[in-house]
Amino acid sequence: MKRLKSFFLLLGLAAAASLPVGTLRAATTIETQAREAFLVDFDTGAVLLDKNADELMPPSSMSKLMTAYMVFERLKDDLLSLDDELTVSEKAWRMGGSKMFVEVGKQVRVEDLLRGVIVQSGNDACIVLAEGLAGSEEAFADQMTEKARELGMTQSTFRNSTGWPDPNHLTTARELAILSKRIILDHPEYYHYYAEKEFTWHEIRQGNRNPLLYRNIGADGLKTGHTEDAGYGLTASAVQNERRLILVVNGLPSMQARADESDRLLSWGFREFDNYALFKAGDTVDEAPVWLGDEETVPLVIADDLKVTLPRDDRKGMQVSVVYDSPIPAPVPAGKEIAKLRIAWPGGVPVEVPLQAGAEVGQLGAFGRIAASVKFLLLGTP
Repeated sequence: MKRLKSFFLLLGLAAAASLPVGTLRAATTIETQAREAFLVDFDTGAVLLDKNADELMPPSSMSKLMTAYMVFERLKDDLLSLDDELTVSEKAWRMGGSKMFVEVGKQVRVEDLLRGVIVQSGNDACIVLAEGLAGSEEAFADQMTEKARELGMTQSTFRNSTGWPDPNHLTTARELAILSKRIILDHPEYYHYYAEKEFTWHEIRQGNRNPLLYRNIGADGLKTGHTEDAGYGLTASAVQNERRLILVVNGLPSMQARADESDRLLSWGFREFDNYALFKAGDTVDEAPVWLGDEETVPLVIADDLKVTLPRDDRKGMQVSVVYDSPIPAPVPAGKEIAKLRIAWPGGVPVEVPLQAGAEVGQLGAFGRIAASVKFLLLGTP
C-alpha cells in the first residue's frame, strides 16, 4: 500500500549543496529585454529565470570562458605552467577585434596570456594559447567542443578560440552557465583572474569589460561578449550573504543595457529568493514499517545534504512528504532506495529526492514469519 506522510518542516541553518542545475524551477518570474537569459542558483541549481535558455546563439567573446578552461585543465594536469612561454605567431599578431597587443615573434608567459584573455578579452592572446596548446587554432577549437561534451554541454560547437563570428560557432545560455559553474568548482585557484579590474601589458593598461565588477553587488566574474549578430552579452557570477548566482544574458542592444539589465536581474534573484537547508547527509527523515523483518521499522535517511531555493514569500507554505510502499518487505539491505522525499510549495514544481534504508533489516526465521502472518490474519496489522 502506498503511504504518504506529510509534515511541515522547520527550516534549519546548515549550508549544503544539493540539486543539479535545472531541477528546481521557481514560480516567480521577471521580464527582461535580453534575447536569451538564464539565472541559476549555484548551490541548488534552482532556475530563477529561463528565457530561450536552450536556443542556440552566437556566444561572441563569452567563448573565451572555454578557452581559459582548457588552459586551466592543462595547468591542473601539470602539462603546463603559468611561467611557460608561448610564441606569438603572425596570425595571432594580425588578429582583429579586441587585443592584448602582443608582438609577433615574441614569447609571452602563460599567466600574462590568461590575463590578456580574461581581463582584456584579447583575441590575439587566445590564438597564442590555442596554437601553443594544440598546434593550430582549428585543432584547439575541436578540443574545445570535445571538452564541452565532457562537461554536459551537448549543444555547443566551437570553431575558434575567440568567439569570432562563424555560423557554426554556437552555444546556449544554459550551457554557458554550466561552463561557468565548472570553472568555479574545478579551478578555484584561477578564478580570481575574473575579478581583476585591469591589466597592463607593454604599458597599455586596459580595464575589465565586465560592468558588474564596478557595481556594489558582489560580482566576481566572468566574461562579456559582443558581435553584431550576438548583440551585447554577459556571463556573470555574484555572491551575497554566502549565496552565489550565475547569470547569462545575450542579445542586448547596448553596453549600457547590458550593465543595467544584468544588475537588475541579479539583484532581483538575491532579493526575491533565498536558500533553505532542510537536511544534512545521513539525517533520518522518517521510519517505515517492515514486513516480516527482524526489526519492526527501518530508518529512512537522506544520502546527501539537501538545500532548496524558494521565493521568500513561499517558504512558510513549503510542505515535505515522505512516500513509500508500506510495509517494506524484508530483507532490506542498508543503502537501498526505498522511499522518496517530496518537497512542494505554493505555485512551485515539486521536487523528489530518494531516501535510503539507514540500516540493514534481516528477514525473520520460519517460525517468526508464521507468527507474524497469524498476527496479521487476526489483527490486520503487520
